Amino acid sequence: MCGIAGFVGPGNRHTLTKMTDSLVHRGPDDSGIYHQPALGVFLGHRRLSIVDIDGGHQPMGNEDGSVQVVFNGEIYNHLELRQELVARGHVFRTNHSDTEVLVHGYEEWGDSLPSLLNGMFAFAVFDSKKQTLFLARDRFGEKPLFYCAQPGLFAFASELKSLLQHPGISPVISKKGMAKLFALGFIPAPSTIIESVSKLEPGHHLMLNIPTSRYQASPYWEFRISSGPHADLPRSELEHQLRQLVKQAVARRLMSDVPLGVFLSGGIDSSIILSAVAEQCSPSDIHTFTIGFNERSFDESEYARLIAGHFGTKHYEERLDLDTAKNLLEPVLDGLDEPLGDPSILPTYLLARFARQHVKVALGGDGGDELFAGYDPFRALRPAELYSKLVPDCLHRACRRAVEAVRPSDRNMGLEFRLKRTLRGLSYPMHLWNPVWLGPLDPDGLSHLFGEAINVEDTYQEVMKSWNQPGSDTLIDRTLGFYTRLYLPHDILTKVDRASMMVSLEARAPFLDNDLVDFAASLPSSYKLHGQTTKFVLKSAFKDQLPEAIIRRPKKGFGIPISAWLRDWDDPSFIDSLPYVDHQWLKARWREHQEGEADHRQLLWCAISMDRFMKSLPKTAH
Repeated sequence: MCGIAGFVGPGNRHTLTKMTDSLVHRGPDDSGIYHQPALGVFLGHRRLSIVDIDGGHQPMGNEDGSVQVVFNGEIYNHLELRQELVARGHVFRTNHSDTEVLVHGYEEWGDSLPSLLNGMFAFAVFDSKKQTLFLARDRFGEKPLFYCAQPGLFAFASELKSLLQHPGISPVISKKGMAKLFALGFIPAPSTIIESVSKLEPGHHLMLNIPTSRYQASPYWEFRISSGPHADLPRSELEHQLRQLVKQAVARRLMSDVPLGVFLSGGIDSSIILSAVAEQCSPSDIHTFTIGFNERSFDESEYARLIAGHFGTKHYEERLDLDTAKNLLEPVLDGLDEPLGDPSILPTYLLARFARQHVKVALGGDGGDELFAGYDPFRALRPAELYSKLVPDCLHRACRRAVEAVRPSDRNMGLEFRLKRTLRGLSYPMHLWNPVWLGPLDPDGLSHLFGEAINVEDTYQEVMKSWNQPGSDTLIDRTLGFYTRLYLPHDILTKVDRASMMVSLEARAPFLDNDLVDFAASLPSSYKLHGQTTKFVLKSAFKDQLPEAIIRRPKKGFGIPISAWLRDWDDPSFIDSLPYVDHQWLKARWREHQEGEADHRQLLWCAISMDRFMKSLPKTAH
């Protein structure tokens, strides 16, 4: 796991060094620079050594140095690809570096290379003979990649703040990016919070022709729901295949030359990952890590202890309370790189920091909820569809007013909270249900925040594109598309990447293995949501390997008691720094939250996250 940066155009080694130095947390073990003066190409790298510790120095070139690669991530099928490349005549100098597979793989397959990779990655390839720069990002965007293309300059980096170290890039805040942040709680690619900067979308690559400065970003893979050959198989056979694919995905991610462990939430996804690890490792060699909360409705630590005890792992637990959260707030948000409306970044960071004391790599259960319909909104779909057909608008508005009048509870996913969110979403067309259920503000709230009517099509552009994706014909499939194409990469994986990289820990997600994802996408939706049972086939497939209490317990999510904690944070000065917004309207929402009249936890957290980002920028930002 590493950090990469580079540019084509004005600048020098000092510029590149500033960019890579800002990524030292991603790669504390080694660094390297490549410079090609004739074309003004600079490539930089910071390394966290995980595989082939002695031989994996970057930038890495081919035999004559005409192809140079900087790479962040892990390629889990690199040994198979190496064998194929050797058979095609390529000569490898390293023992088992997955970076060198990219070097020779690009020579052999060109821009088809990313589609052959099973892993998490962001990399750049400079080809001096063709005078091109090629960028690629993994299927789900586990690894980040930002870029800026403007006249005379093309620059890229693993993090936004690394990119902003280049003096040619102005850190002007994007109003569109802010609108997406407050609408969704995250900023989906290709948008960012900076006007001139884009994120390379997951499953995309980009080719830059250096002499002409022309570039094109194109998809090489897209998540699609499709009926596959599995649909007609007996359920027992499907469950057997699923168990084998999970075991295979975990085996691939046990590849490491350093100690590794497992993030354990107490939920079914991380428990399944642990069960697959336990099949392949001695229990005494498995380290598991969890975070607990003093507030009982948010605490899952007893279930994590249960599953850790079931497999006999070396289990470690740490707790997060208000004082700890206050102390973490500024350093975590300052290291977040781009504003994020998900306050569970705090326990995720604490979990990563805690695990890093013992291991350098950790496996987690991310992706299970998105691929197998694990979230509460999936269970709400059928009742919501019936409600929207039968209840007239006037009665709906009356119901919403009545529920909104109920004083909020600070419990995790309490009934009052879920009712308010459900009715809020049902005030809008079906394609906006999921983002309005999930996001900090609905379109009406966004208009109040910005003091003007928002452009719904522009703000929810990525949501609507996913909704209309071919093959997503049912409400369940379209909801799966929203979570897999948007929420997973731009919230969950972003959060895990930033939190783990702040402490130089590599986090791996077995559920996102290519073969496992393709299998899940081909299953009928009834195997994911069966009646009101979420993740039906996943629970059924592993019911004999896990305690019944883990299989049967409802989804809780990695939430934190931010609503209650915000009532103890009595300084609303963060509001005044925010551009484009109506400060008085936002301060009124703060007072409502402080007085317990309403629950604005997500809105206020987004504002706090945005404020910390603003404070970290050069004074020229506005």
